[in-house]
Amino acid sequence: MSNIEKKQKFDVATGELRNWQGRKEWFFNRDDTDHYEMYYEGPYKRQEVWQKKTLENLIKSDSRVKTLLEFGCGTTRFTRWWKEIGIEATGGDISPFMLGQGVHLFDGDLVLADSHHMPFKDHSFDALAFVTTFEYYKDPVKVIREAVRVGKYGIVFGMMNRNTPKLVRRRVQQVFGRNNYYVTAHFYTPSSLKELIDEALFDRDYSIKWQATGLPKWFPVQQWHQPYGDFFGLHVQLNDV
Repeated sequence: MSNIEKKQKFDVATGELRNWQGRKEWFFNRDDTDHYEMYYEGPYKRQEVWQKKTLENLIKSDSRVKTLLEFGCGTTRFTRWWKEIGIEATGGDISPFMLGQGVHLFDGDLVLADSHHMPFKDHSFDALAFVTTFEYYKDPVKVIREAVRVGKYGIVFGMMNRNTPKLVRRRVQQVFGRNNYYVTAHFYTPSSLKELIDEALFDRDYSIKWQATGLPKWFPVQQWHQPYGDFFGLHVQLNDV
């Protein structure tokens, strides 16, 4: 057994994937994964609508994108949606518990794999998508490079924004054990994510568009080009292919 295999050994009896990225993750905890879909159907429903509008505006700006791989697809909440906007999607995730739900909800292809080592040939898809999952990668530069290897025309990110008043609430919930979803999350801003992209794609020709949402219901706009709000979408379009 290789070192990688040893580090990622899955204990079926306890339901624990040991030492993935050197730490425990919420998406290997059935108490958290079993409630994921209900979270979107409940208090997060309105936010989901605006998140999808934001991602659609970005990805549809590149007419070349007809197929997409969403990594960290979880229960396929967003993977199921891409078809509604004319994009054929495939999902990938490292959590068997999340995919165990997704396989019953999604009629497309799913793969159990690590985003740092995507099991696909170069340019297998037109684009890659990460929706509220990129925050959990310990080697994000490597993941970005994998993404542009597999996704020919670019990447679309859906991100939990660091620039939000709810950041304090997220961290307080974390400290008191009220929200396991944020314990290992690293929150980005549009600016800090672009810095990572610059580092990963220093030898590529690309352009970036982004838009923020997740604003209060009473706010006069729900999408804007200011780096504030609970969520932002960012699209990297590769221009050298």
